[in-house]
Amino acid sequence: MLEPQRVEWTTERLHAFLCPRLGNFRRTRNDMHTLPNVDRRGDGSNSPSIGFAADAIPGTKCPTTGVSLSSACDEGKQWYVLRATYSREKHAYNHITSDGTVAYLPMQVTMRTEGNGRKRHTRTPLIPNILFVYSDKEQIEKYVTHTPELSFLRFYYDHTVTDRNGKNPPLTIDHDSMMNFIRATSTENENVMVVEESRCRYKSGDTVIVTAGLFKGVEGRVARVAGQQRVIIAVKKLCAIATAYVPTAFLRKK
Repeated sequence: MLEPQRVEWTTERLHAFLCPRLGNFRRTRNDMHTLPNVDRRGDGSNSPSIGFAADAIPGTKCPTTGVSLSSACDEGKQWYVLRATYSREKHAYNHITSDGTVAYLPMQVTMRTEGNGRKRHTRTPLIPNILFVYSDKEQIEKYVTHTPELSFLRFYYDHTVTDRNGKNPPLTIDHDSMMNFIRATSTENENVMVVEESRCRYKSGDTVIVTAGLFKGVEGRVARVAGQQRVIIAVKKLCAIATAYVPTAFLRKK
């Protein structure tokens, strides 16, 4: 049985790349160590892990503005949701990260049966055709509209609002929601799944925090999905993710 490998990352290199003006990130690093099997590839090397390293996007708050230091370090950058046609999201990911831009492609390990009856584990995108990119408006426009190698890449639009020109803007995910989403999906656990939130049988309206186990630090609502108690993470205007089974002893009300 093939298992995902873990890739070592260099804290100094990533810290210098994304937040050169951040002086104190030790507390954030400790908090973010709950993100297993995550790697920030900026050198184009072949890596079995898709995503970015834990220290790449600090989650502490600026004492003057209250915004995440990731935004303060790179003013104007946001997490954009992009769509790659014909399942070419990994190709887009490789091109964008080799350019030095932070991106996240959630993957899932699944078991498939081959023609000879043998079973093997494969890694496939958790959300087909979707890629998350941390960028400013100018750079993301360049990728989507001015890069021939990425002609298959499109914005995922927010159809619930319109801008002053009457058009739907590209969908972006706020920092805290993105960090929570990454905590839940970077495990590559084969029981993590995309679900329809309307079909989830929530036990209450309370938000809970997972305090131990593989999904430690994940926040969401408890629901019963596929016969098991799980935590549901809603990504606004995009989808909902269900963790694998989480015992009640590992849950605490927020």
